Amino acid sequence: MKEHFGFYMVMTDPVAGYEACTQAAVNCGLRYVQLRMKNAPRAKEVSKAWKVREITRGTETLFIVNDDVGIAKEVDADGVHLGQSDMPLNEARRIWPVEGKIFGLSTHSEEQAAAAVALHPDYIGVGPVFPTPTKAVADPDLGIERAGSIAANSPLTCVVLGGLDETNLADVLRAGAVNFCAVRAVMQSPDPEKEIRRLQQIWSEEVLTKSGQTATFLAPF
Repeated sequence: MKEHFGFYMVMTDPVAGYEACTQAAVNCGLRYVQLRMKNAPRAKEVSKAWKVREITRGTETLFIVNDDVGIAKEVDADGVHLGQSDMPLNEARRIWPVEGKIFGLSTHSEEQAAAAVALHPDYIGVGPVFPTPTKAVADPDLGIERAGSIAANSPLTCVVLGGLDETNLADVLRAGAVNFCAVRAVMQSPDPEKEIRRLQQIWSEEVLTKSGQTATFLAPF
């Protein structure tokens, strides 16, 4: 069953700090919060991961570690998210064979999204929709219609991402996306909770109210 939960939060260099952003995600009842600290020393990432783990433990917000299944395993995160050039999904599952752990996978084209089906990830990322500076080597942007189409046609739960904010989110949702990630919109805000709620309100209006769908996970407002 494809999940409808709206905002998937990825934390990268947040203005308000990782702990404050994590607490905001918990306060808003987000389904997922991911820690992404590219090129950070491993010890620093592990230390921050433990803090995120403690804030999310026992809550409805699931904690995902980006790229590194070793760190995810060490801090007992809820899952790991892997890119196309990271460790293969089946290898990550072999290293971390704990029932109930979540394995996400990035995809950047129709072909990659189709190939992901055979790997059975718990969800896939689809993007980037727009050019984004959050990656040192960015993948080609898909555009609104193409990204929406991939998300709508995949049998997997999808999270559409890349340059999304309150000015373009509604258009992406109308194109077929259901779940989304908006990194800079929240990470550059001194009040992440306010920004999260603003984005989730747009999602609620576009996905739930207009379609009559029932969310499998809905943040409180």
